Amino acid sequence: MPPPVPGARSLIVNGDDFGLSAQVNSGILHAHRHGILTNTSLMVTAPAWEEAVELARSTPSLGVGLHVTLVQGRAVLSKQRLRTIIDSEGNFAHNPTRAGLQYYFSRRAREEIRIECRAQLERFLETGLPLSHIDGHLNIHMHPVVMNALLALAQEYPVPAMRLTREDLTTSLTLDPGHALRKRWESAVFTSLARTTEKKLHNAFIPYPDHLFGLHQSGALDESYLLGLFPRLQAGVTELYCHPARLPCPEVERWTPASHRDVELAALTSPTVRAAAAEENIRFVSYRDLPSLYEGTGD
Repeated sequence: MPPPVPGARSLIVNGDDFGLSAQVNSGILHAHRHGILTNTSLMVTAPAWEEAVELARSTPSLGVGLHVTLVQGRAVLSKQRLRTIIDSEGNFAHNPTRAGLQYYFSRRAREEIRIECRAQLERFLETGLPLSHIDGHLNIHMHPVVMNALLALAQEYPVPAMRLTREDLTTSLTLDPGHALRKRWESAVFTSLARTTEKKLHNAFIPYPDHLFGLHQSGALDESYLLGLFPRLQAGVTELYCHPARLPCPEVERWTPASHRDVELAALTSPTVRAAAAEENIRFVSYRDLPSLYEGTGD
């Protein structure tokens, strides 16, 4: 990786849900090998997580982080260990709002969150893959209880970087004015969470990108969006997170039937998009580059 350039615009393109299915795994690898995707986040309990690990081992250029899963997914630990936060089949709650309230107000749930986060991190590290960063499925890592658990683990284990989920609402609505009410609500929630989280990451000396996109456009990131985004990127490191996949896919249909993951895959591999990025002098980097690019990001 070249040294930081003052005023340079660097972009991490992260594919979430690695391991969810063979179709998601295939989409992420294709977007990396033939497009602009540089990083991914592994769900260590998802149906195709072991296949994802083998694919990552054979693709060392792909940065891989941990996609902490505490909603809409399975746990590493058993019902005997997690009596409050999973059902009899080992699944977390489907509704993120309900889960978030339980995690906040139940002391027993908070204790179980801590041990499950440890179990997921340890399972990732047991793969031998270098950990690029930590984020969360449906951005659950931004929940105060989950973030506190992860920061405690960061004192024991090497955590090179984390995602700070906050997105510029004005830019988002400029690029796509649709679903404005939902985007405003998301912005209010995550902007509030980010204020506290940023201070915690700063005090723990854990780097995070300066800017982020993908929150408001999840499942609807197309070529037009990317072409509009590149000229608006600011100096520093931006993360764009996305969800490419080959369709049809039963797991995608189960969890996110309204998302257009095949459209996202097409956008990430578009020659027009790659040419536009080159014209804008966008530097594509991985989360693995973040600590060396910006030690103490947020200072």
